[in-house]
Amino acid sequence: MFFQLLDDDYAFPNPELAEDDGLLAVGGDLSLERLLVAYSNGIFPWFSEGDPILWFSPHQRCVIYPDKIKVNKNMSKILSSKTFTITIDKAFEEVIKSCATTPRIGQDGTWITDDMQKAYINLHKNGFAHSIEVWQNDKLVGGLYGVKINRVFCGESMFSHVSNASKAALIFLSKTDIDLIDCQLPTDHLMSLGAEMIERDLYIEVLHKHKKNLQG
Repeated sequence: MFFQLLDDDYAFPNPELAEDDGLLAVGGDLSLERLLVAYSNGIFPWFSEGDPILWFSPHQRCVIYPDKIKVNKNMSKILSSKTFTITIDKAFEEVIKSCATTPRIGQDGTWITDDMQKAYINLHKNGFAHSIEVWQNDKLVGGLYGVKINRVFCGESMFSHVSNASKAALIFLSKTDIDLIDCQLPTDHLMSLGAEMIERDLYIEVLHKHKKNLQG
């Protein structure tokens, strides 16, 4: 079953009660406080424009352990050639807007609604959401953004306007001070880069391993 969240209560039900597809709850809002409670318990929002806010906690999580990321010879050559300049948190709003507007094969529209963008920009301004930017000739050509909880980076979306730009962003992220990259749901692209599926219990264990008091 899934649960209706209360407007005046940021608590979530036990993630183990999620439906088979990971759906746990509906409703609530995208406030800073609620999002931090969600991510700290392995829960994330995912819904389309016009739908109620849906909250998910998959029974299995797609993740990348930084030391297991796959970098083939071609990518190694690209990275060593300085084809790209890569930065952190230099253009968060540009990255999230690009993730929302970049066309994707087999996908109409975007789940990164205006309200979602505002919510994650607010997380960024409070120090919880971060972006990786990939530049070529001073032009933003790729990147990703997500939420960092303790030593886990919860990836939300990535985009690429030139070949290999999003891969470069992900590889760069894997070399930062984190223990795990949470990819949420598997794709062929992510699996080719070394992603694997782990049980929710293990994911929560890693998430809480270096638990901090989240005060912004």
